[in-house]
Amino acid sequence: MQRTVASSPLAPSVKVKLISFGFHTAADLIDLQPPQLCKETGISLEEAVEVLQMLRDDGQRDQQRAAAESLTALDLLHQEQTQGSIVTFCSELDAVLGGGVPVGKTTEICGAPGIGKTQLCIQLAVDVQIPVCFGGLAGKAVYVDTEGSFVVQRVVDMAEALVEHCTLLAEDEEQREALEEFTTEKILSGIFLVRCHGYADLLAEAYLLPDFLLKHPEVQLVVIDSIAFPFRHDFDDLSQRTRLLSGLAQQLNQLASLFKSPSQKEATVEYQITGQGFRDSGVPAEAQPCSPAAGNHSKRPRMAEQRR
Repeated sequence: MQRTVASSPLAPSVKVKLISFGFHTAADLIDLQPPQLCKETGISLEEAVEVLQMLRDDGQRDQQRAAAESLTALDLLHQEQTQGSIVTFCSELDAVLGGGVPVGKTTEICGAPGIGKTQLCIQLAVDVQIPVCFGGLAGKAVYVDTEGSFVVQRVVDMAEALVEHCTLLAEDEEQREALEEFTTEKILSGIFLVRCHGYADLLAEAYLLPDFLLKHPEVQLVVIDSIAFPFRHDFDDLSQRTRLLSGLAQQLNQLASLFKSPSQKEATVEYQITGQGFRDSGVPAEAQPCSPAAGNHSKRPRMAEQRR
């Protein structure tokens, strides 16, 4: 049954504007983009994103119910087993995660400033492109940068290290043929970068993301670095901030998988951050191509006295 605007959980003022401009049902709104809805009704961009997101969520819930009716527990298990993981090149971390960061799930990376969150995100955006013959996913990545911390030289360093690593591992003709196309340039072109300058940009991008993923099925990873940063400023109404964040989190969970199987693991893992990305701890510094400080091109390394 088609939901009417009057029966939706939107704010009364928004419903009045929509109805007064002739938008009575979800079908009247479903083909519009946020800027177009703003122009036609006079509501704000944030309100337009919220309206259209509500309609999209309703549609996804209907799809979930329809798909769930034809799936068994065995089908879900097979889906879990075939989705694969993205390696981090830190063997202890990969072991804790069961082989790497899983696809088809939402993974939250958190920690103190400077601990390596952005470095790990960039590493994953590179590693998701490892060819299948090397045990990878041969996918692509969408990287949504809200802090301006995406430094392309980091990507170049990690991509070059990955190509060199795969070159050393190549044993058969299939792998050697794959390396002919697996270049630094191809890795860079396999990362779709989106720069968001505020929470409105992030909400609008989240609304457009499902359509982009439908057009680019090769995308196996979506990174948002970070999701909280745009919401730390310019909010007098904390309840609105909470509502927008909750809605965004729900949408990301739905995008990750229609049948998300969340898991939580706790462990202490030692690692090093080098110019080539995440690596195992315990390897002497002189054995690394770059020092740990070289792994971050935009942040000044803190001295021991500064850490106290």
